[in-house]
Amino acid sequence: MKWILLLIPHGLAIFMSVVFLDSLRYKFFNHEKTQVIFGTLNAWVATLGFPGTFGTSGILSQYVIGSVELLASALLLLGITPTLNALQGFGAIVAFALMTGAVSFHLFTPLGIDPNHDGGGLFVAAVLVWIASTVVMVIRHRDILAVFGTR
Repeated sequence: MKWILLLIPHGLAIFMSVVFLDSLRYKFFNHEKTQVIFGTLNAWVATLGFPGTFGTSGILSQYVIGSVELLASALLLLGITPTLNALQGFGAIVAFALMTGAVSFHLFTPLGIDPNHDGGGLFVAAVLVWIASTVVMVIRHRDILAVFGTR
């Protein structure tokens, strides 16, 4: 049983990385669905006085978010190596932050939970990654704290 518990964070790390890495083709190649999502968010924040925030050169552009997803994936996957488990914890922290933003924007902005008319699949994936990242953070909390010299 203990052996299975040791594999849980690795399985969740692979799952989160697959979700993130799959999304990069949409973000980095400016797919129509990505344009809808980031265009909707950009129009919304413009009404709040922050035009261009989600635009292609904005601080929260699809390229910036995609790059952070790539970083999270690298940390999650490198953390599968036994001596680098703390990286998996930090990858989970990055994933948690990303998905907290994603879920919040889906729920509390005009974006909604089904912006691409896919039955809410994108939103469900965000929630599942958010849950998975939480589990990995809890499992890896000692490894994360050890980096800072506390346990």
